[in-house]
Amino acid sequence: MRRFELIVPCHFGMESVLKREIDRLGYDITEVADGRVTFFGDEDAVCRANIFLRTAERVLIKVGSFHAESFEELFQGTKKLPWEEYIPEDGKFWVAKAASVKSRLFSPSDIQSVMKKAMVERMREACHVEWFREDGESFPVRVFLMKDEVTVGLDTTGESLHKRGYRRLTAKAPIAENLAAALILLTPWNGGRILVDPFCGSGTIPIEAAMMAASIAPGMKRTFTAQNWGHIVNARFWSEAAEEAEDLADRTVKPDIQGYDIDDGMVDIARQNARLAGVDHMIHFQRRGMEQFSHPKKYGFLITNPPYGERLQDSELPALYRLIGEKYRALDSWSMYLITAYENAEKDIGRKADKNRKVYNGMMKTYYYQFLGPKPPKQGKAPADKKQPEPLQ
Repeated sequence: MRRFELIVPCHFGMESVLKREIDRLGYDITEVADGRVTFFGDEDAVCRANIFLRTAERVLIKVGSFHAESFEELFQGTKKLPWEEYIPEDGKFWVAKAASVKSRLFSPSDIQSVMKKAMVERMREACHVEWFREDGESFPVRVFLMKDEVTVGLDTTGESLHKRGYRRLTAKAPIAENLAAALILLTPWNGGRILVDPFCGSGTIPIEAAMMAASIAPGMKRTFTAQNWGHIVNARFWSEAAEEAEDLADRTVKPDIQGYDIDDGMVDIARQNARLAGVDHMIHFQRRGMEQFSHPKKYGFLITNPPYGERLQDSELPALYRLIGEKYRALDSWSMYLITAYENAEKDIGRKADKNRKVYNGMMKTYYYQFLGPKPPKQGKAPADKKQPEPLQ
């Protein structure tokens, strides 16, 4: 079986969560860097990583790496890579994205152009042809430059892994599915504890939580670019990974997950998205504003992405966060986790967070404030959870 070094990008600040997921899948991690984790795996790892990883953005096969301080060095380094081992003569290939940090080469468009020319030159010599039709399967390439070190990867995923296939409709400022999953995995929540999102929007946080509770793999409802690369990953590994995902899923679980939003339209959208994800029977959505929020149960989790500028005017934020703090203090023994870019969140909530993690939501710097409640008393040993490829925390 063919062995690869796989590069998995993620949101900046969520590398440790992704690392734990890959550990649980059973693969050997070689590097944890800003915004990505690298590990070794066989053909089945390509399939299982794409289908099972909740916090990843995509899965890349590392083609190679080299040092380049000039475009000539970039050209020659790219040309030396064994492209003919991956791309067939009729393959459509291009550099889909280039990112550069603290490097002499910094123009993405120039990097992409030079690398494409070098790839064509290498393929010409390897295939003994002068012109490529490029009417076959797609082979998108991604490149990272960090301090003049160039890392090149072949994208096995296609559309980002945050696109699970269930979210057809969104809120004005939605949180990405993989980021929502990472936020949940940073808490001790599990399917036996209540979870409420009082600003649920299109339902992403409750839906991701329900999928975790039911052990539903995030990639079960979508396709991947590398499914058409039979010469690299045998089709049977995709079938086996899909069968594994189906075997692990338990749609009979009944977690206590609730999502509220002040907008009737958003509540309808959240219900539709949950239905498409196959978890609508696990979540209670309701129109309810934060001023109406209360809950009789104890030891619950409030995990949310409240407005912080995109959905409210700046002048409205202090009152909203004071209200969040007031309603949270009225809850008996709950924990609260919220992600926001609002700098005065702790001040207006009226309590300093027990933990605070800086997270980049796209290009926006946000903070994940974690207000920890007491642990519930032990009531005897809980039944063992069904074995699964990543932790529910």
